Amino acid sequence: MQLRYAFRLYPDAGQQVALARAFGCARVVFNDCVRAREDARRAGRPFPTVGELSTRLITQAKRTASRSWLGEVSAVVLQQSLRDAESAYRNFFASLKGARKGPKLGAPRFKSRKDTRQSIRFTANARWTITDTGRLDLPKIGAVKVKWSRTLPATPTSVTVIQDSGSRFFASFVIDTDPAADAARMPESDQSIGIDLGLTHFAVLSTGEKIDSPRFLRRAEKKLKKAQRELSRKRKGSKNREKARLKVARAHAKVTDARKEFHHQLSTRLISENQGIAVEDLSVAGLARTRLAKSVHDAGWTAFVNMLEYKAARYGRTLVKIGRYEPTSQVCSTCGVKDGPKPLTIREWTCTACGTHHDRDHNAALNVKQAAGLAATACGAPIRPERVLAQREETGSQGFPTGNRAA
Repeated sequence: MQLRYAFRLYPDAGQQVALARAFGCARVVFNDCVRAREDARRAGRPFPTVGELSTRLITQAKRTASRSWLGEVSAVVLQQSLRDAESAYRNFFASLKGARKGPKLGAPRFKSRKDTRQSIRFTANARWTITDTGRLDLPKIGAVKVKWSRTLPATPTSVTVIQDSGSRFFASFVIDTDPAADAARMPESDQSIGIDLGLTHFAVLSTGEKIDSPRFLRRAEKKLKKAQRELSRKRKGSKNREKARLKVARAHAKVTDARKEFHHQLSTRLISENQGIAVEDLSVAGLARTRLAKSVHDAGWTAFVNMLEYKAARYGRTLVKIGRYEPTSQVCSTCGVKDGPKPLTIREWTCTACGTHHDRDHNAALNVKQAAGLAATACGAPIRPERVLAQREETGSQGFPTGNRAA
């Protein structure tokens, strides 16, 4: 399995200029590739191959007066930019044919120099190294200071230097992990849980534990509104507007980082404590079109489930997703009787069949676990509540008509 490890970079003034030059050259090569393919499409010619584009847009372009500055950056950066354009076209055509899952992708577009996020990639043949002093030595850029928050588990195969919208720099290393070694690191566990994701509580476990929702965006909303008002009052194109934009971007980045850290800590704890985990496949895109859209996006359910998914695959755990139409909030987890839909205002209810008093979210978590087949008896056999047969007078048109229906 391939994973990414990101670390904060602190380049000096000269290195920032070199990085900006590399970002610009990679962007120009990408745009030249898109333009060459669009010209071929309009002329009715076949698309040029990656080898032809590499010769024309990099090797030959460096010898011209208009593109001679491409030689000031590493050739690997330019080659990887061409590969990114090729990958974008390949994904676009796969999406048109229906071979690629997910929403439909549009054709690759030109990159703008005004984009607040820029990136370049160095592969192993670029001869980048990590020095003895812990700096990242990049070709034609220099040894950049790195804030190492943890140790790399293996030798990286490539590194991507990213500048985000808040003008922060990061180095993202690609690591090939050993599944057997990762599985051995995890403690043995025979526990299984079901998770009910929500807004009042971020997650309610089948064990009865309730994890509060931090609501990072809601807590920072006042500060974000103030920063956005200050940005809207600045004259466009001025230096003060750029300072205000950075202030807004860094405030949003702080919220994003806090949410991601919360997701990582919770997902790692659940994976380490349980062998089997069951979650519900929620329609986040549909819920985001309701009046709860801001709270849904603030929770970040999709990112959390994705973390559970790749960590389960990495450490040899089992993650089961049940269908989004499973009536987890309508079925009694004790006797299995479906009690019908309930409005969100009802947080507790009593089963009319067995008389069990349920907490809505805890009952849903138990049903998620049972629907995934992770619940087991003392002998280890999977269980599911037995369905109670309907009485003759409850079977509607399939039984004997009773009451007013007979009349």
